[in-house]
Amino acid sequence: MSRRRRAFLGGLLALALLAVVGVVVARTLGGSGREPAEGPVLLVPGYGGSETSLSPLVTALRSVGRDVRVVDVGDGTGDLRTQATALGRAADAALAGGAASVDVVGYSAGGVVARVWAAGTGGDTARRVVTLGSPHHGTSVASLGAVLGGGACPTACRQLAEGSDLLAGLPETPGAAHWLSVWTADDETVTPPDSAVLAGAVDVEVQAVCADARVTHGGLPGDPLVVGLVLRALGGPPVDAPPPAGECGAVRAAGSLALVGRR
Repeated sequence: MSRRRRAFLGGLLALALLAVVGVVVARTLGGSGREPAEGPVLLVPGYGGSETSLSPLVTALRSVGRDVRVVDVGDGTGDLRTQATALGRAADAALAGGAASVDVVGYSAGGVVARVWAAGTGGDTARRVVTLGSPHHGTSVASLGAVLGGGACPTACRQLAEGSDLLAGLPETPGAAHWLSVWTADDETVTPPDSAVLAGAVDVEVQAVCADARVTHGGLPGDPLVVGLVLRALGGPPVDAPPPAGECGAVRAAGSLALVGRR
């Protein structure tokens, strides 16, 4: 074999090896489907910005060893895009502190805030996102407030009205995170309650898990069943379907133990 031919074949072999290495690296870094390591849980309050309403979830998540941080969104009635910026700052601070990712739990309007954030810079930062009773398609309560006008329906209220420009412009579940939407058929604030259904997310109506569940909108963050669903969504393998009705007792019991600070 001539020297030129050997050089040509050697070049082909080198190119082939580079291609193989490239595939391996790509699979290792981004194509393996593996999630980043578990990081802090960022809780986003609902309309009105009350952090007290999230206290049960804080207790429950800390009882299983999670680092929990409640995002300060102000009074929770201002522009949801500004609230999403606050969520972004909290996520950036966690990453700057060494976290590989963040999990996000958004209650009520907080779930919409999470979508606004994910549609911007947060889509590839979150590992998992759970929304609780979030009006992803608006609520007739806000729509009525928007019609009445005046100070009774500030910016966030108008943005949560059915068909608002903000909601119409949002993609469903952007980014690489696993999304779960938990909602109750007894919701008196998000109307209709199935406004919480979100394409691309695992849809969990609490009454489909436990037929005897009686959970109002305000009761979602502290309900044992809901807490159990959140714990399951954030721990272990990604949840790709709602728990069957046969697991009602186990999910509820896990939430009850966590709510009193017991593993």
